[in-house]
Amino acid sequence: MDGPHDLGGRQGFGPVAVNEAEVGFHHSWDGRMWGMVRAMTKPPGWTIDWFRHCRELIDPADYLTRPYFDQWMQTYSAMLIDSGVFSVAEISAAARAPVPERTRSGAGLDPAALDKGRGFNREVAEAPKFAVGDHVQTKDMGNTGHTRLPGYARGRVGLIDHCYGAHVFADASARGEERAETLYSVKFSAEKLWPEAKGQRAWIYVDLWESYLEPG
Repeated sequence: MDGPHDLGGRQGFGPVAVNEAEVGFHHSWDGRMWGMVRAMTKPPGWTIDWFRHCRELIDPADYLTRPYFDQWMQTYSAMLIDSGVFSVAEISAAARAPVPERTRSGAGLDPAALDKGRGFNREVAEAPKFAVGDHVQTKDMGNTGHTRLPGYARGRVGLIDHCYGAHVFADASARGEERAETLYSVKFSAEKLWPEAKGQRAWIYVDLWESYLEPG
């Protein structure tokens, strides 16, 4: 949806720290949160796109100030309550409970086993509408649900650089509907996206689904 999470290309948030040291977790509880999410059995109907939609519903003041894994905690708590797994009272009681002593080291755990599952590529009957080298224009549309079309790339002309084939359409998946369509890599000139980039020979590549695009 259109909200504070879509910060790409927006003014007022300062430069992106591209040289920040890479660390897995910034706090000890980050790893615990990650482990809980990876190990839990997901209720029926949960998808990565549903998670992202729920995360985007966080109040802007919270979204812009909470650490990343704190947002995970808030989002998954809401999803568990919405799915009827826990009540608000149970979540609240768990938050106040003392942290148990670690009793398992995790030795012998195969992290790759946690990532096994169905991929997102699909077979569809419809042939791709666009080919590599075609000029396309993104639709200039608002969205109240989850979307992977960033605000800075709407209503812009680009070039099809690559066709990935059909993949699960994130916007529909966030609504609980599995539907696939062709996914493309679209190449944009930076100066076509941001006026201050005029004269710069820089290119931006954005992965976009077919229904976001029109002939350029």
